Amino acid sequence: MPPETEDDQKSPVGEDEQALARALQRSLLALILLGLVAGGVIWWLTRMPGTRPTRVTALSEPKLRDHSKNSAPQAFFIDITKESGLDFLHFNGATGEKFLPETMGAGVAAFDADGDGDADLLLVNGTDWPGSQAAPKRSTPGLYRNDTQPGGPIHFTNVTRGSGLDVAFYGMGVACGDFDGDGLVDVFFTGVGGNRLFRNEGPDAQGQPHFRDVTGAAGIPAAGKEWSTAATWIDIDNDGDLDLFVGNYVGWSPELDREVNNQLTGIGKSYGRPWNFPGTLPHLYRNDGPVLPGNLPAGTRFTDITAASGLQQRNPATGLPMAKTLAVGPVDLNGDGWMDLVVANDTVQNFVFTNRHDGTFREVGAAMGVAFDSFGQARGAMGIDTARFRDDDPALGIAIGNFANEMNALYVASGRKDELVFADEAIAQGLGPSSQLYLKFGLFFFDYDLDGRLDVLTANGHIEEDVSKVQAGVSYRQPAQLFWNAGGTGGGGTFVSVGTNQAGTDIFQPRVGRGSAYADFDGDGDLDVVITQVNGPPLLLRNDQHLGNAWFRLKLVGTRSNRDAIGAWITVRSGVRTLQRQVMPTKSYLSQSELPVTIGLGRNGRVDEVMVTWPGGRQQRLGTVPLGRETVVREESAK
Repeated sequence: MPPETEDDQKSPVGEDEQALARALQRSLLALILLGLVAGGVIWWLTRMPGTRPTRVTALSEPKLRDHSKNSAPQAFFIDITKESGLDFLHFNGATGEKFLPETMGAGVAAFDADGDGDADLLLVNGTDWPGSQAAPKRSTPGLYRNDTQPGGPIHFTNVTRGSGLDVAFYGMGVACGDFDGDGLVDVFFTGVGGNRLFRNEGPDAQGQPHFRDVTGAAGIPAAGKEWSTAATWIDIDNDGDLDLFVGNYVGWSPELDREVNNQLTGIGKSYGRPWNFPGTLPHLYRNDGPVLPGNLPAGTRFTDITAASGLQQRNPATGLPMAKTLAVGPVDLNGDGWMDLVVANDTVQNFVFTNRHDGTFREVGAAMGVAFDSFGQARGAMGIDTARFRDDDPALGIAIGNFANEMNALYVASGRKDELVFADEAIAQGLGPSSQLYLKFGLFFFDYDLDGRLDVLTANGHIEEDVSKVQAGVSYRQPAQLFWNAGGTGGGGTFVSVGTNQAGTDIFQPRVGRGSAYADFDGDGDLDVVITQVNGPPLLLRNDQHLGNAWFRLKLVGTRSNRDAIGAWITVRSGVRTLQRQVMPTKSYLSQSELPVTIGLGRNGRVDEVMVTWPGGRQQRLGTVPLGRETVVREESAK
């Protein structure tokens, strides 16, 4: 027999001990893995928003670029709110329960309410909550007629009473547009618990504008549980009348807000961000015109086509609504003559809806690079505007004002029109770093110094009154920010943060800024500004620039297109410069700016060619355009 090996000589007891040791090792390894998995689950659950107290992290301002070679010109903005006759006071209905809508503020519209050619003002208001035990306060929107005389100071008269708009409801945003084609601009309000559509019936014998509530008659639900915010009038199907997009914020009710019970560490109940509230779906109402001017046809005026439109985005995993919309930027992204929509959402991805020319849209926000920030994260998007802001580069820019500790976004397009891709250039263009500490709401492009380059203004203010108690260096009331477009070559346009030496102190006084709009209220050619704030008066800023830059204004009137010419583009060739401006009152946060387009020319003072591209793509060349005044341009009839 062969000799026994060393292994053959091991006893059965030794083999059992080795097996037991191996089993113990495997068990220990399994326990370690189980612990790691459990720890990961706990980390995941605790990182998700819940009802635990909010932890506020310290903010750090990024380093600013050296703009010493670019100095903004002196163009002062003067606070004329009181002397102008604006006695409006926003009321948010707060009684201490910290309901989320109370801190979100309201919008403003600069539009021609009485058809006399100048911009009037409409300020949106809140009201008491149902069942409130506080003393009742019947607050309504405020309508102010522009009574400014040529060469005189800006002055408004409160004409709210008897206007038809003196109705108490909890309003949020406003959209203005001539939906029935009678030459008078109509008004749509968004708000908590339903929307309201008012048809403009023209001024009475005393010149006071009058509006009639036609919400139900027009086929738009007058009441409901939705909290609507952003809205815009646009012609989605190029049939010559204005359709209506309405975005909703979050699924909200007082009962749900009490259940969420957002807490700020060391303070107690606070206004929280929308993480703990469900998403929503927007609405798209098709205008079923044509109609006879001044008449509402019998039956439904608008048809809700949302379900088939492609605008209702749902979470692919849960099937739940995704949108938490606060602003919308309507623009023809790809130059095909059809209106698209860029939708700014709070704490969830932004949407980009491209028009398919058949009443439906395709969502391409992620593919275009607009859905998230550069790190793939969603931000708290508030206000939005779009523009071709560089006169040496036709690339479209999408600017979005974001939450505190999140810079402004400036998505700039590149690539072919049919394959557009956007990249966030806010840091490179100077619009980002100095904005990080602030909570940005209203935001728009405008040429405040009439040099032909579009500048940017943001209205800022935090949502929580007690934030300074838990976060050093952060205040509830915050100054606005003004960014001057210094231009550049080779597509390198740069924004420079403007200070008190260049714009004065009035524009930078801390406020709880929300909505914002601009208009030339006094007819002197430069653009004045109005900013709303929560539970306080608005701010009216007169533009007092005296730089000697040339300018002209165009008011477009559609005949084949919608009467307001919303969505049209104006292209101006001035020497080596090419300037492009869109007719679009919807911009900023819950607000509307004036319809006429002001075009600054700088020191050049020369217009070589003006081209109007009407909605649908039809082009019309203009003859000589006079400087220093407004010119009305009517769309040519079909040949």
